[in-house]
Amino acid sequence: MSVSSSQAHRTATVRRATSESTVEVTVDLDGTGRGEVSTGVRFYDHMLLSLAKHSLIDLTVHAEGDVDVDAHHTVEDVAIVLGQALKEALGDKSGISRFGDALVPLDEALAQAVVDVAGRPYVVHEGEPAGQEYVIVGGTFVGSLTRHVWESLATNAGLALHVRVVSGRDPHHVIEAQFKAVARALRAAVARDPRVEGVPSAKGAL
Repeated sequence: MSVSSSQAHRTATVRRATSESTVEVTVDLDGTGRGEVSTGVRFYDHMLLSLAKHSLIDLTVHAEGDVDVDAHHTVEDVAIVLGQALKEALGDKSGISRFGDALVPLDEALAQAVVDVAGRPYVVHEGEPAGQEYVIVGGTFVGSLTRHVWESLATNAGLALHVRVVSGRDPHHVIEAQFKAVARALRAAVARDPRVEGVPSAKGAL
């Protein structure tokens, strides 16, 4: 669904600085999937670029952190700021679809994501193969960080997010299939629907 020229793009830029990292994230919910990402954790960069590409959300991420200590701080802080930017860009959520779901394969891996942008954070994450949380991909990205990304993102964006790994063997594929599934679910949820009048809730607010 294209955005008419009369509709302004929904954008936000959020910055956050701590003793562990400095992060700046810009999102355009009505983009084409362009990404510019630099976090110091190259595998995470790859995942975030994939998230942008498949969600059609233009995404710019610049982060500097203590990755020489551990990737955890930077990965978490980027997810926090990304969630805050998504929340800000969504505004009052008037006219959006609200819900999104996707089932995405990557070779032997298959992941499902379902999202509700209602403003009530909740995460269900299940199905990863035994030992996935202990694997290290790309030299610095520990498998347990995948769940932590979803928790940090959902908490700060106000998402109810369910992510389920249906199948998978290769650790890289297991993670990437999740990012792509979440991207496609977000793409559907934040899309403007011309049939929706006001906020998509019987309560009249999200």
